[in-house]
Amino acid sequence: MAHPGPHPGMMQLVLELRQNGVADPIITAMERVPREMFVAQAFQERAFENAALPIGHHQTISQPLVVAQMTEALALNDRCKVLEIGTGSGYQSAVLAPLCRRLYTIERHKALQDEALARLQALRIHNVTTRCGDGSKGWPEQAPFDRIIVTAAAVDIPPVLVDQLAVGGIMVVPIGDEQHDQRLVKVVKLADGDTEITDLGWVRFVPFVPDDGHA
Repeated sequence: MAHPGPHPGMMQLVLELRQNGVADPIITAMERVPREMFVAQAFQERAFENAALPIGHHQTISQPLVVAQMTEALALNDRCKVLEIGTGSGYQSAVLAPLCRRLYTIERHKALQDEALARLQALRIHNVTTRCGDGSKGWPEQAPFDRIIVTAAAVDIPPVLVDQLAVGGIMVVPIGDEQHDQRLVKVVKLADGDTEITDLGWVRFVPFVPDDGHA
């Protein structure tokens, strides 16, 4: 039986992303990722809605528009070494990987890490290294990173991650607590170690899982 081709819901999603000002390079990267692969069977019909969906372990696959906005804010190129905090389903990883040189991604929940890795391998994405662990500590052995993306809400900009960001590097992170919507901020590390912060608007993410959290 022939492969059915792109999901019909993708065209509607692409239109919605364009209407929200997402640029073509990001849309092209997202068109290449079959989002239905990253969504639980129970939510297949909603795979191309512009909405966050549960993936288990109290985690979600992010809203496509937020994935697009965060990816765009990173200003990636093929020389970038990127750190992702919160692999989740692996969807954001699959969007990022073709746009950078190397992606390192950390997931707190082993089951999610294993599932994400299997999906990335099935898509023949080979420039991603995964680790199960506490994302708030970053990945010091691989620092510095040209870009860091955080897909869980932090109470404040994590200083440990700023330390692991290269000079001139960009970090995109949602800031705020679990009870309210958060602000998405873009952090640029300056030559003197200080940071330049740009507010990118309201978002809603699950919170960082602390080191003593349950996987």
